[in-house]
Amino acid sequence: MKIAVIGSGGWGTAIASLLAKNGHTVTLWSWKQEESDAIRENKENKEFLPGVSLPDGIHYTANLEEAAGAELIVIATPSAVLPKTVENLAPFVPTGIPIVNLTKGLCAETNRRFSEVIGALCPHNPVVVLTGPSHAEEVGKGIPTTVLAASKQADAAEMVQEAFMSPTFRVYTSSDVIGAELGGALKNVIALCAGVMDGLGFGDNTKAALMTRGLAEMSRLGIKMGAAPETFAGLSGIGDLIVTCTSMHSRNRRAGILIGQGKSVKEALEEVHMVVEGVYAAESAYKLSQKYDVEMPIVSAAYRVLFEDASPREEVLKLMQREKKAEKDLI
Repeated sequence: MKIAVIGSGGWGTAIASLLAKNGHTVTLWSWKQEESDAIRENKENKEFLPGVSLPDGIHYTANLEEAAGAELIVIATPSAVLPKTVENLAPFVPTGIPIVNLTKGLCAETNRRFSEVIGALCPHNPVVVLTGPSHAEEVGKGIPTTVLAASKQADAAEMVQEAFMSPTFRVYTSSDVIGAELGGALKNVIALCAGVMDGLGFGDNTKAALMTRGLAEMSRLGIKMGAAPETFAGLSGIGDLIVTCTSMHSRNRRAGILIGQGKSVKEALEEVHMVVEGVYAAESAYKLSQKYDVEMPIVSAAYRVLFEDASPREEVLKLMQREKKAEKDLI
């Protein structure tokens, strides 16, 4: 197939490499010509995916119209620029071809899921969400990884499954787009909080509690918004939550560690030097919890730390001293 990958960060580059190795003709679009030229000349994305040699079969461009002439389009931009990028891309997208979204997050301006954003801008194209526990660094190196392709159109999800599957990259399909997207977005908030716990010097007990109760919050909001409960027990829920909360590949966890150690949010983001999606997702999740009247104490605490300069240590203390409850009432 002819496949266009829109976005040449670490994840977009890793996926372009995977697809080229699968035998597809791949175009990798960069937002800057000099970035595109550097990746082509080095056959490596030295800034965002160092140490991964890129295979033949990838064409590099900074021209959206050139990239759009494909049978499958893959969106891999940071969340903050996804709406504008897709808006610019839309006039060149052929009717009917699937659009695959790799970006995990929620639209900061509207709190909408990105499949909704893409669907509104490209109403004649099925949207597939590809998500799950999948660090770019490991996918680029061919380390076994399993993900989820979710779409309302089963044939589109199956097409993506067929295109992406390899001996090191296994893809399951799902029709629960809402659950898949919310799992991928909200786990970044919990992972940032897990990093804060590490930065504060807390232990494994704390992180296990945070992940468990964080998953309950994700599920509560997701179910209220129409997701299937079982999705949060799968790859896009607990699977992605585990890998993002425990790995140093996770930029969300790394940023959280710095915040827990006393750095400001601005200082932490500058030191990580990559987009920390959990910051944007925390604001959207907090607003959604209010809109849908869902209790999300961890997300609320994260919002106060990130946007109201609250003390991380004091927020943990508040969480620990909440009123007594039975666990069955919280799941």
